[in-house]
Amino acid sequence: MNYLFSHIIGPSSRLMGLGFAIGMLAGCAATGPQSPSARPVLYPNATFNRVGEAKAKAEVDVCMARAQSAGLTPEEKTNETARRAGQGAAAGGVAAAVGALVTGRGMDGAVRSGAAGAAVGGSAGAVSGAMHEKASGTYRHFVQRCMGEKGFDVIGWN
Repeated sequence: MNYLFSHIIGPSSRLMGLGFAIGMLAGCAATGPQSPSARPVLYPNATFNRVGEAKAKAEVDVCMARAQSAGLTPEEKTNETARRAGQGAAAGGVAAAVGALVTGRGMDGAVRSGAAGAAVGGSAGAVSGAMHEKASGTYRHFVQRCMGEKGFDVIGWN
């Protein structure tokens, strides 16, 4: 079966499938209180108790939208994802191409292996970069101030 899998599907497809699986993990890895996708956590003060959870969440959405309309984004724009994707693609492509040449696959095999290695390396680099994205402090302060003006108390982000 392994012989059939490796000759019909091919090493490039297997590597690209691995890259896709790595990419799917990015969404899971980029969550939590320090991620740009975090939302404010509200203390159940008098305003929260008076309006209820649903209205409080709606007010959070309004403040987040106001921050974005003011030109702020939830994440700092560092291009970390693109930089790491490029590094991963370069390293994966070169390593796979050299490996193909060393094992005697010839120039065609080196080109194919290099392309597959670049795809996997780029995916892994992009995931690594996504895990290193930072939340924007200015955006968070804007949302917290907006919520404070509405009488809510933001105690953290989650």
